[in-house]
Amino acid sequence: MDSLDRRQGLSSEQVAQRVRDGLSNADEGIKTKTEKQIILENTFTFFNILNFVLALFVLLVGSFKNLLFLGVIFSNIIIGSFQGIRAKRTIDKLSLISAPKASVLRDGKLQTIPVSGIVMNDVLHLSTGQQICADAIVLEGEAEVNESLITGESDPVLKRAGDELLSGSFIVSGSCYAEVEHVGRENYANRIANGAKYVKRTNSEILHSLDFIVKTLGFTLVPIGILLFCKQFFLLHDTIREAVVSTVAAILGMIPEGLILLTSVVFAVSVLRLSRYKTLVQDLYCTESLARVDVLCLDKTGTITEGTMQVDELHPLTGYTEEDMTAPLKALVQVLTDDNPTYNAVKAYFPGGSDWKAAATVPFSSARKWSGAYFGERGTYVMGAGEFILGERFGALREHTEEYAARGERVLLLAHSAKPFLENKVLPDDIEPVGFILISDKIRTEAPQTLRYFAEQGVTLKVISGDNAVTVSNIAQKAGLPHAENYCDATTLHTDEEIAGAIEQYSVFGRVTPQQKLKFVQALKDHGHTVAMTGDGVNDVLALKEADCSIAMASGSDAARTVSNLVLLDSNFASMPQVVKEGRRSINNLQRSASLFL
Repeated sequence: MDSLDRRQGLSSEQVAQRVRDGLSNADEGIKTKTEKQIILENTFTFFNILNFVLALFVLLVGSFKNLLFLGVIFSNIIIGSFQGIRAKRTIDKLSLISAPKASVLRDGKLQTIPVSGIVMNDVLHLSTGQQICADAIVLEGEAEVNESLITGESDPVLKRAGDELLSGSFIVSGSCYAEVEHVGRENYANRIANGAKYVKRTNSEILHSLDFIVKTLGFTLVPIGILLFCKQFFLLHDTIREAVVSTVAAILGMIPEGLILLTSVVFAVSVLRLSRYKTLVQDLYCTESLARVDVLCLDKTGTITEGTMQVDELHPLTGYTEEDMTAPLKALVQVLTDDNPTYNAVKAYFPGGSDWKAAATVPFSSARKWSGAYFGERGTYVMGAGEFILGERFGALREHTEEYAARGERVLLLAHSAKPFLENKVLPDDIEPVGFILISDKIRTEAPQTLRYFAEQGVTLKVISGDNAVTVSNIAQKAGLPHAENYCDATTLHTDEEIAGAIEQYSVFGRVTPQQKLKFVQALKDHGHTVAMTGDGVNDVLALKEADCSIAMASGSDAARTVSNLVLLDSNFASMPQVVKEGRRSINNLQRSASLFL
């Protein structure tokens, strides 16, 4: 596109032509099963087919009153289908609620359209809080982008003209125009998600055991049935009708019909119980899988942490006190209108008002990396990245910031000058540092107790994140994760053998790619472990699909919710112990009943 087109965007004719050429952003992500598919899956099982065949023989001889055993079959079909359709509709509603809109430049005007209406070469206008709905290249402007749902990296990334924007990420601050370069299945997020489009075998020992029993009986019942019929018809001289009914009745007594129904009812009740804890079960047997888990892989963001930031402490420099920092920070959060994670953390830390009046303010921008205000006689106060505020003079303070960074802290600098801003919002030359504001990811209140529960239950915990390994390790230590100091940078792992060795040796992993997450889960399963995985982003989808039991947060991506066995509707990790307890109770009850029944 030439420069004139970029200012005007695509014309209506160009959009129509791209739609005809199949270059639109039609949703190519992972879809939930259709209601028809769910009903068919629950209807055409080996157990049901075996019973339908027996029912057919009874029908052929006209003994309709002996078809009551089909009640067990229809009960199983109804229970399984009802649960599957209920889960599907809940997931679809969540997707509908979270469905973003796109702002595009067409015929020289900005228009708001559904994401599916984006076409190749559309010019998107992206601003703070908006989701990037298609891979694009920045044309004009600057923006900080949160790519955590795609890469697992929670630190915002600055994007300038010429930089690539990945679908599924969010604009944290700033605004820009960007030209769409991929649509539909070619988008980065969809390319990852498409790797999870395969049918996963349910990992349920109870289901497999029942399936084995029914299939074994099914094949042995053929010769037994023939012999029984011959005995009734040729030796006892029953009528055809009597012989068939007697044979079917004898065969039905050999099939554990009641046990199959009991299993479905127990898990259905378990699903209803879990719904009280805001937990959506998409697979009837997944509570059993989770109850048997011996390794739980956790994603940091959204599981251990809330995805927001918090101020840990203020650290005034020599010659200043904490009060020297408190008053100006209260004033800054009152007069500034920034909207990014670090500013919001400071604002939450200083909820009270201030009587300071600002003569001039400078909002945060990705280029400046700081924001501030001039308060007349009180001078100018700014907060932000020390390197950008002090320039070369920041070298004297770098040792302090590196020490805090090693503890997993993010460091903001508060600085002061008696002079106002210079022309074009440039900082005064005599700006001096006042102190550091130490910020970290906010750990979920319930996370330490939940992690402690799993540790006490003998479940090995692994934290797998796209963030810096040191940062993740420190956060995990604060949350009470056992052996959290034992961390590994996944960029140093290059072969499958190294990954297989590392996953047994370390407890915390940083800088992990989506493909590496998948290999971690596969390596654990190869070592004989039953693996559960939590996640919320597209970067977690491959590992979620591979895990024996997968748990997604409702606040995460559509793809993560769709492939997971369990969805925590309130995105609250504290529900997990209750799910495990429910699964274990169901297993214990069923095992005792099955032993007696068989």
